[in-house]
Amino acid sequence: MTYRDSTVSPILLASASALALALGLVSGSAWAQEGTQERGAASLQTAQPGGSRAQPWTMREEMVPMRDGVRLRTRIFVPRNHKEPLPFLFLRTPYGIDDSAEALATRYKELGEDGYIVVFQDLRGKFGSEGEFLMLRPARTAGDHQALDEGTDAWDSIAWLLKNVPDNNGRVGMLGNSYLGWTAVMASLEPHPALKAIAPMASPADMWMGDDFFHNGAFRLSYGFEYAYMMESGKGSAQFPFDRYDTYTWYLGLGPLSTVKQRVFGDRIATWNDFAAHPDYDGFWKRRAFASQVQEVKVPTLNVAGWWDQEDFYGPMKIYQTLEARDRRGLNRLVVGPWKHGGARFGQGDSLGAIGFDSATAKYYREQIEVPWFAYHLKDRGTLDLPEALTFEAGSNRWRRWDAWPPKSGLETRRLYFGPERSLSFAPPREEGARFDSYLSDPAHPVPYRQRPIQATYFPGGSGWSTWLVEDQRFVDGRPDVLSWESAPLEADLTIAGEVKAQLFASTTGSDADWVVKLIDVYPEHMSSNWAMSGYQLMVSSEVFRGRYRRSFEQPEAIAPGAVLAYPFSLHTQNYTFRKGHRIMVQVQSSWFPLIDRNPQTFVPNIFEAKAGDFRVATHRIYRSARYPSHVSVQVPAPAPR
Repeated sequence: MTYRDSTVSPILLASASALALALGLVSGSAWAQEGTQERGAASLQTAQPGGSRAQPWTMREEMVPMRDGVRLRTRIFVPRNHKEPLPFLFLRTPYGIDDSAEALATRYKELGEDGYIVVFQDLRGKFGSEGEFLMLRPARTAGDHQALDEGTDAWDSIAWLLKNVPDNNGRVGMLGNSYLGWTAVMASLEPHPALKAIAPMASPADMWMGDDFFHNGAFRLSYGFEYAYMMESGKGSAQFPFDRYDTYTWYLGLGPLSTVKQRVFGDRIATWNDFAAHPDYDGFWKRRAFASQVQEVKVPTLNVAGWWDQEDFYGPMKIYQTLEARDRRGLNRLVVGPWKHGGARFGQGDSLGAIGFDSATAKYYREQIEVPWFAYHLKDRGTLDLPEALTFEAGSNRWRRWDAWPPKSGLETRRLYFGPERSLSFAPPREEGARFDSYLSDPAHPVPYRQRPIQATYFPGGSGWSTWLVEDQRFVDGRPDVLSWESAPLEADLTIAGEVKAQLFASTTGSDADWVVKLIDVYPEHMSSNWAMSGYQLMVSSEVFRGRYRRSFEQPEAIAPGAVLAYPFSLHTQNYTFRKGHRIMVQVQSSWFPLIDRNPQTFVPNIFEAKAGDFRVATHRIYRSARYPSHVSVQVPAPAPR
């Protein structure tokens, strides 16, 4: 079945542009077409909001040949009245290029106006390009020039552009959000000599460890299911035809993961088959992980991340850290803003959901960081006033400059300990004995990850997916299967900068369990400046950990029922200020549905093969004694020496 099959609900096909815009793609309605337009050159002028006219462009469409004879559909935009040779900006996408002119007038407006030959290309096997699409095609072995990957396709495309597009200056930059960012990263491993700079935004780095498909072994059900179908049900893109508006109900009715292959996909969706065949961190996933592929930094790289990226926050941070360890020439940089997935690409960036930032952070990135970055590397223009790492500190709402990320000096570790009567403080527990809080975890009634109804991820009628990480967490606070510990009101601002870590001491009556930990900023109950924010619970950092992987991600093992075990895991880095008068909260729960698949809470070797009878209620205990001091650690400014 392809996206044109009659089984696809009309409501899900109603707005192709909404899907593409939600993804942060190059084109909006491109996914509803397959590149049937005529090849050749055309003249166009892209309209700007407000009725003014942007810089005129000439556009030509070509089928660019690769080394194996496969041809890739490519659109080339050249400024009509340029007076000197120009560099290329190159974007490679699996999401279609039919609306690339619109993208150039909006998402890439600032770069386009600065003067570039801008090139958009369908990836191999997608939309108008020939060949076979392979999800996140693994990089070839270094030096193997016979094999094919996204790097070879980028190399061949760049070589063709340099030869066949006149009036270029011989330099190329690559950029893009998400999958597009990943193609830029892949091109930089063994780069064409003309590739002089890249700016990958929200690029995945390891799909099992912390990006789109798994987090610490916990399967990202709704995203994995819907994205795999979208990318592999046809040459274009399509949404799965849910018959329920609230997908929480649909996924719960689905039952065990084994029913997906048995009753829904069959063998048609290759990536789903890979999920089921490789539930653990084996060679399949390691082969696709960025850290296993890079040897040195060969191209200046501007890594761009968003604190509330609902898809790929792990990726750009991991890419930056991996490159930084191998960066001998100072080519690697990091920018982190208060954005959702690809949020720096759109609009002003002065707010996300209900949270305001007091300035146009996305516009600042595009004008003051991205434009100068490419002008410096591709045009020899200006200087780079860019530190090693630039982060936006939400709460205080200011940009911070760092000589390393996470910072290596000037900070100290402080621990937020779980206490009696659901208290949270920096004072370690002194009580001995079995001190704990407990809850019943029932796979038949999992905790929703966002407020219901939960629309399909890229539902064209509007979905809360892109902003769920900043939703008010009061919708689960008070549930019997969610534990919350809360501090007293802060007497002064508290700034964190660096890694946030969870250290749980927990037991279960089952033989497997998931642990979800959330660090939350609780607003005062009387916010006269904005009453709607009174008591708001903003999730600052969060993560899930699947208990079977506490010793090894490669070799899962059952949890001994009743045993008190340590579960240390990272909630990633964060730069945030909890304001005076706010409270700090930590929440712990064992389901996050349907973002994360339900843990049967009975150990089975492969959860994708679990039976309905394996899903059982379990009692979980979170300990908070002197012997078992569960806590969340944060990095705060160290006191000045006296």
